[in-house]
Amino acid sequence: MSDSRFPLDGRLPAMLRGGKPVRGLFNGLPSPAIVEMCAYAGFDFIILDNEHGSAGLGTTEHMLRAARAAGIVPVVRCFEHDLPRILDMGASAVQIPMVESAEQARRLAGLVRYPPLGQRGSAFSTRAAGYGAFGGAGHTQRSNDGICLIAMIESPRGIAAAADIAQVDGVDAVFIGPNDLAHAMGHGSDWNAAPVQQAIEQGLRAIAQAGKCPGIIALTPEDEQKYGALGARYFANVSTSIITRALAQAAAAGRDTGLRY
Repeated sequence: MSDSRFPLDGRLPAMLRGGKPVRGLFNGLPSPAIVEMCAYAGFDFIILDNEHGSAGLGTTEHMLRAARAAGIVPVVRCFEHDLPRILDMGASAVQIPMVESAEQARRLAGLVRYPPLGQRGSAFSTRAAGYGAFGGAGHTQRSNDGICLIAMIESPRGIAAAADIAQVDGVDAVFIGPNDLAHAMGHGSDWNAAPVQQAIEQGLRAIAQAGKCPGIIALTPEDEQKYGALGARYFANVSTSIITRALAQAAAAGRDTGLRY
């Protein structure tokens, strides 16, 4: 599935099942260059954020091309109604926000896989199928074997259903979104509030016990260590946070040294 002839990068299922941590980041910036930079920096995956980011579908496709060329696995966070086109562009995975029940997860899994595993509509003229060069049964099999569905839990209802969601066939990982969870629990953006952290722990443990890969935002090595002890293995940072912090440090260093340009 890693054969570079194919537009579809199918390495993620093995990475999620492998038992080792995988590290990536959310990116809402509409820039193929950022995708390449993240790959060259050594991240395992990048989440192209089509929920909160500003990229249109055309730019998203170019970012998928950049990911394939640079060797980083591209995940796309998107809404359910965008699934057909995002998959046909060649995403390695889709990460769907606000999943709150096993029923919803089963519907999503059906939309991601071709028959007989699901109900995804078939077209071989797309980028994912090499515009027809790699279509037919081979493309169907590569897609069903190599594309992942990552369900996002971002509410108390989702936390309560975490085990049921994780047990759905076709769900490869379950990612807890701490910021939305904190807001839904009445704590604003304070996801370090004790009740929110307790809910995160409950969710991560339930996902791991169901045999699926738990995911979470980890902004620091300490976050990764803490959540890793609860079973998390799919860790995501945020590109804009990293860039903004680096820019602020550079600006402060310039002021401190009195440099003038």
